Amino acid sequence: MDIRSKLIRTGSYLLQNNLAWGNSGNMSARCSENHMIMTGSGTDMGDLTSDDFVLVNIASQEWEGTKKPSKEIPMHRAIYLNRPDANVILHASPIWSTLIACSEQTVESKLFIESMYYLESISEVDYFHPGSTALGEGVARAAKEANVIFLKNHGIIVFDDSVEEAKMRIETLEFTCKMIVMSRASNIPLSVLSDETARDFINNSGYKSKKKPDVK
Repeated sequence: MDIRSKLIRTGSYLLQNNLAWGNSGNMSARCSENHMIMTGSGTDMGDLTSDDFVLVNIASQEWEGTKKPSKEIPMHRAIYLNRPDANVILHASPIWSTLIACSEQTVESKLFIESMYYLESISEVDYFHPGSTALGEGVARAAKEANVIFLKNHGIIVFDDSVEEAKMRIETLEFTCKMIVMSRASNIPLSVLSDETARDFINNSGYKSKKKPDVK
């Protein structure tokens, strides 16, 4: 299956599982050293076709064709330029993750296997207008340290080396955020594993190959 088909299926999956809504959010994939394909401006994440993707030059930000790409080019290119291991980027505003992004709450990753692995490194970027150079610069800094980025009062962005892993990363983030919010609302304290245990899991459990960046 080619990358466009995978992104089309991913957009539909995100919508059906409350990880995206309407035309809020965007996706991209690296298709060569210098180019990415990106969802077009105003496209519905759950109703994408192959014509809804635009070929964009990562360095120059120029694009080909008549369809205009999402305004979030600076944010996506910042990740590809700073993380050569990034091949797929998902940006969305699912309810539980966005709730955290719009609050002063933080996400604890040392809770269960998937959260330790997929949320191993999380960063945050202050609010800047969508599509702005400032937002791109903030994401560039954050991407050097993390594969999961909270955009304050905006949403979240995750990236990975494949569509499948990026999808699992956003699912794990939303699941964990929901768990944290419901725990606090229900007054059920969460049991947090130690830093030592989390490091040992990442380095020695054999669960999966270790992801970059390294755990500090």
